[in-house]
Amino acid sequence: MNLSSIFFHSKNEKERVFYDEQGAATLVAMRLVSLLPSPLTQPMAIVCIGTDRSTGDSLGPFVGTMLKEKNLSYFHVYGTLEEPIHAVNLEEKIIAIRSIHENVFMVAVDACLGRLKSVGAITIAEGPVRPGAGVNKQLPPVGDLHITGVVNVSGFMEFFVLQNTRLHLVMSMAKTIANGIYEADRYLKRREYLPNTWSQEQSKPL
Repeated sequence: MNLSSIFFHSKNEKERVFYDEQGAATLVAMRLVSLLPSPLTQPMAIVCIGTDRSTGDSLGPFVGTMLKEKNLSYFHVYGTLEEPIHAVNLEEKIIAIRSIHENVFMVAVDACLGRLKSVGAITIAEGPVRPGAGVNKQLPPVGDLHITGVVNVSGFMEFFVLQNTRLHLVMSMAKTIANGIYEADRYLKRREYLPNTWSQEQSKPL
């Protein structure tokens, strides 16, 4: 079954996907597409939150950097390793994005801490993410949807835990998320193209 068929026939998209499970990127893409507005009448931005100064908190910037290297058609990407969106500049960056794209639909990407058995899990769900909540920072919520990755265990010395998270795990999770967003973008592009192709075929004389 090809990717378009998987998207078309799926009715039970998974909200939580582990980065290393089979077909993880496609599962992320399926869930993301199922939550996007339909029809797509507003600009969409991927807002990747975090900093390259903390291993655990670098998930968002890694995703943004990986996406910047891809040729996306539908998503504008903000927040990279070079130009991160973090606690200090978050509010001004969100204001800037809203000034660039009128009525923008935001998908926030951020790292989080959780239970041991949840480490490696990626959640794609409706509503905003609340950056800094895991380390007791008061920051404005971001996003109409959010994609979060559990990079380490919560409950004790969270700031230290983020600083000592394995880079391999963060990069692997970022790759799955970025590939999932790319697959979603490609699917949306095909979905736009196929109805036009079908209409042209139907209009041809017999």
